[in-house]
Amino acid sequence: MRIARVHAGGRGSRMPNVPNALLQQYVKLTEFLGVALGPDYEVALHDLTDKNRSIIAIANGHISGREIGAPLTNVALSILMDRSYETQDYRLHYSGVSASGKQLRSCTMFIKQNGRLIGMLCINFDDSRYLTLSRQILHLCHPDHFARQLVQSEESGGTPPLSSPHRPETFRNSTEAVALDAIHHELNRLGISAERLTSDERLQIISALEESGIFLLKGSVKDVAAGLRCSQASVYRYLAQIKK
Repeated sequence: MRIARVHAGGRGSRMPNVPNALLQQYVKLTEFLGVALGPDYEVALHDLTDKNRSIIAIANGHISGREIGAPLTNVALSILMDRSYETQDYRLHYSGVSASGKQLRSCTMFIKQNGRLIGMLCINFDDSRYLTLSRQILHLCHPDHFARQLVQSEESGGTPPLSSPHRPETFRNSTEAVALDAIHHELNRLGISAERLTSDERLQIISALEESGIFLLKGSVKDVAAGLRCSQASVYRYLAQIKK
């Protein structure tokens, strides 16, 4: 069994860099859950004080490929925007995608203090090993053509997908990668390329990025401008137009 590893605090530091006493207690819980659940479960603790470097403790980070200092995900940003944490204490069983492309089952608990959201405790489960095992068992129990049909049905969406408010959660180690993911999603949705954007299309994309919470990240205007092949001043003008 692969033992979970928990990292906490900034790079090169031995003690967790956790400004909030309540979150300090969750650092040890992150370690405990990582060891208790096993190497197929990633446990990540986010401090919302710094959205650009929100992860302050992580166990089994090999699942998503993230480290201490990784930013909030697209789903976490959308939660801040829709304020669903005000009426919910957690969000269960939504889909995620690791850096290597593996499908993950994700759950997030909202950590609140006096009604204010201060952190998130996230668990991401990689069930790929169990899916492989189940397929091997099918091949042992059934004719090959029957087992292939079941696997193909599963891969083509024959089983109900995990619920997700917008799109699968993606896990990145930098805010630039988070912004580029969101831009590529919008470009693919519209079926256009950044090099051939009209002013209206660029406005539509920036409006979607604003709604998704991308601009909650520091420096995101620069990343969006680069991704959409325009100036930072243009992005600010579009944002002002959207707010009007």
